[in-house]
Amino acid sequence: MTTRRSSDQTKATILRVAREHFAAHGYERTTIRAVASQAQIDPSMVMRYFGSKERLFDAALTVDLRLPDLSAVPAPDLPAALVRHFVERWEGDPADDALLVLLRSAVTNERAAQRMRETFATQVAPALTAALGPTRAPRTAALIATQLLGLALTRYLLRLPEVAAMPPEALIQALAPGVGAVLGGGSTP
Repeated sequence: MTTRRSSDQTKATILRVAREHFAAHGYERTTIRAVASQAQIDPSMVMRYFGSKERLFDAALTVDLRLPDLSAVPAPDLPAALVRHFVERWEGDPADDALLVLLRSAVTNERAAQRMRETFATQVAPALTAALGPTRAPRTAALIATQLLGLALTRYLLRLPEVAAMPPEALIQALAPGVGAVLGGGSTP
């Protein structure tokens, strides 16, 4: 006996499958047919909900970092809190995480690269502004992005054995001092 999926379930399934495909294959090699096949629906349904591959890509790459209120985090705890937030987020289901899909796609697709820049500018920079003030936040957000996106790349996309094998808490403890150095302002050459 089969049950019909609701419109919301179908749309959610399409987005989940699309994220998996975009994460694994990038924008150029992902097809509407492949997404539809894995979602067990007709390709016309993907088009009905999203209209085009480009709009499906945009929907799949909608990223809400769900950053906590960093102004409430004591300064000494801020580095570990930032790293922990992203590690816990990615430890769930990296294949279905829009940020990881965006990272993989941004390397070869300018639209994804622009979306990545916008995500950090509109979510990370304001969160850090609340904690650090407006003067240092934009540059600090960009430098922290290098560390967090480097973590995402090496642990969840490239799966470097030494990084992928680390328990999450050990990873957080190892990376927090580097993030702390950036947050602390460090010295400029």
